[in-house]
Amino acid sequence: MNAGLSRLPLALLISVALLATCLALRIADPEPVARLRLSAFDTYLRAAPRQVDPSFPVRIVAIDEASLAAVGQWPWPRTKLADLVSKLVAAGAASVTFDMVFAEPDRLSPEELLRSLADDAGQVTALADLGRFPSNDARLAAAIEGAPVVLGVAGNAIGSGKISPYPAAVSYAGDDPLLFVHAFAGGVENLPGLTKAARGVGAVNWLPSSDQVVRRIPLLVSIGGSLYPSLALEALRIGTKQSTIFIKSSGGSGVEALGQKTGVESVRVGDTVLPSDGRGELWLKFAPSDPRRTISALSIFDGTANADDIKSRHMIIGATATGLLDLRATPLEPAVPGVEVHAQALEQMLSGDHLVRPAYASGAELTFLLVVGVLVTWLIERSGALRAAIVGLTSIAFIVLLSWLAYSRAGLLFDPVYPSLSVALLYFGVSLTSFIKSEIQRAEIRSAFGHYVAAPLVEELARNRDKLKLGGETREVTLLFADVRGFSKISEGLQADELIRFVNRLFTPLTDVILGHSGTIDKFMGDAVMAFWNAPVHDANHASNACRAALAMLDRLASLNDALRAEAVAAGAPFVPVRLGIGLNTGECVVGNVGSPQRFDYSVLGDVVNVAARFEESTKMFGARIVVGERTAAQAPQFAFLELGSVTPRGKDRPENVFALLGDETYAASEAFLNVRNAHVAFLAARQAGDPRQAEEALAACMRSAPEDMVAYYRNSAREKIAT
Repeated sequence: MNAGLSRLPLALLISVALLATCLALRIADPEPVARLRLSAFDTYLRAAPRQVDPSFPVRIVAIDEASLAAVGQWPWPRTKLADLVSKLVAAGAASVTFDMVFAEPDRLSPEELLRSLADDAGQVTALADLGRFPSNDARLAAAIEGAPVVLGVAGNAIGSGKISPYPAAVSYAGDDPLLFVHAFAGGVENLPGLTKAARGVGAVNWLPSSDQVVRRIPLLVSIGGSLYPSLALEALRIGTKQSTIFIKSSGGSGVEALGQKTGVESVRVGDTVLPSDGRGELWLKFAPSDPRRTISALSIFDGTANADDIKSRHMIIGATATGLLDLRATPLEPAVPGVEVHAQALEQMLSGDHLVRPAYASGAELTFLLVVGVLVTWLIERSGALRAAIVGLTSIAFIVLLSWLAYSRAGLLFDPVYPSLSVALLYFGVSLTSFIKSEIQRAEIRSAFGHYVAAPLVEELARNRDKLKLGGETREVTLLFADVRGFSKISEGLQADELIRFVNRLFTPLTDVILGHSGTIDKFMGDAVMAFWNAPVHDANHASNACRAALAMLDRLASLNDALRAEAVAAGAPFVPVRLGIGLNTGECVVGNVGSPQRFDYSVLGDVVNVAARFEESTKMFGARIVVGERTAAQAPQFAFLELGSVTPRGKDRPENVFALLGDETYAASEAFLNVRNAHVAFLAARQAGDPRQAEEALAACMRSAPEDMVAYYRNSAREKIAT
């Protein structure tokens, strides 16, 4: 198993690990991942909030600073609240909901005052008549009795406080919703008389996210094992005169759960169907805060409120004064009164403009991440990082656009952030791996070719490894063989270290010349060097570059000889000039890595190599310093060539014409070369015609104008017997 894994590409292993990590994190959904998703939904909501209903079917009766200043500090006597309820009901309110719980008797009731004065007999006697008046709680209960009033109930986690069962009817299809909704061990409810008088009771609990921002409200909660609707849902039921709340859960009619308990699917009150997540929560699509949504309680008391602002509307009584500290954060506002959350939830229920996080959303996001992640990884390996980046960015833009359209057109919530970040992480992770791998390969190429190929060619190979086809390929190249003449005589009397210094001194400038003319050093063989052009990097002018390098090598050699002569004179030693014979040949051969996996060299193989070596040897025979094959001469016609004759390489039946390379384009166009060439052509023609006299005259003319490179050739020709 480990051996199999070790054979897998590193990039594949890293991409699989990154992809698996991203998928596992999304499935586990830790807080940072969930926060990313919620931030995207918040951004959408801020960009396109729910539009305010200009009719404002829900109004907040605000216990605000003005009301507190006029009526007195909070809590008010419940007789004031009873008066408030009576005025709202008389004005035709569809429902009156208290965002509060009356769990204790009103401390300002007559009996409560008498109880507090029980230790002062004089005051008790003086105030004895108070005991004949009904309590404030009884007066509030009387005002509530028969009116469409909803009171609050609060669940708590500590398990204290028994609570009465929900008084209205709840019907469900499918799995029991108590299995899924948020549960509270106990709760706090209103005084029994108030609970009995109220037409509805709803939970005031709100469950913010970990960042304390309210994004959802529970439509249903479990308090002490009893199912309760939220305050807003109960206000909807009472305001629309419905008797029953219908719940559809997994396994219910029309709900495909495939045997899985996926939770609450929807809640219905009359004709109003509310979408729910699995835990019975409603995503809130907030509208911007608007002062027209709020009526001061003071205006109700003093009769200045417009009756049309109350009639047929759902009224929610709650604290908005800053000093009462009932503030909540929403995606749109850093702080709003808690009563506004209930009011906006009820507005949303009435408008039908909901947000829904579909049950399949997580699966769709994971599928996108998996498919695009695999595609991007594959493209990086097959087509390069740029194409993978284009596909990845296009996919990210697509999911962001699709997510936005789903939100803005259908109110569906899909997370574009985590899948996009995961794809980006995967791209950068695999790209980094590929980059590191490429850098290692570039370093290997630089190491392999740095000593044999010109620096610009090494960098080109490092940038584009496709130009280096490892394993061998057939390519036309120009070969150069250069050998030191009389090396044995030069090395006589030299110590080993002196000989090494001499060889290095000789080949260092020659190597610089070859590399400087885009050549590749194949190998050094004692007193000889082999180089080639047009591999590993393509060189359209390989024949010309090789010719130019050969001429430059002779120039460098002349400079070296001048230095050696000066050193010999200074030392009083005899001077032995260093001479080179150079052979050039062009043809097709195999280039690539030659050797074994343990040790290999980038080299060339083929007859072209042997022929180039034979041309170098023929410099001794012809007396020319640079002997060039006919294909090389044909591909570099601008240089100064003179035909020497023909050579039959070992193992070949057909002789090959060879040429002496005398100079570059400038010399080829000079009058001196034209004179040499004309005399040389005349000499070859006379010898071919078998005319000794004309051949001797032409040879004499050649000797008079011959450059140094051809002197030995003409001397050898003069010694030959010219056929008659």
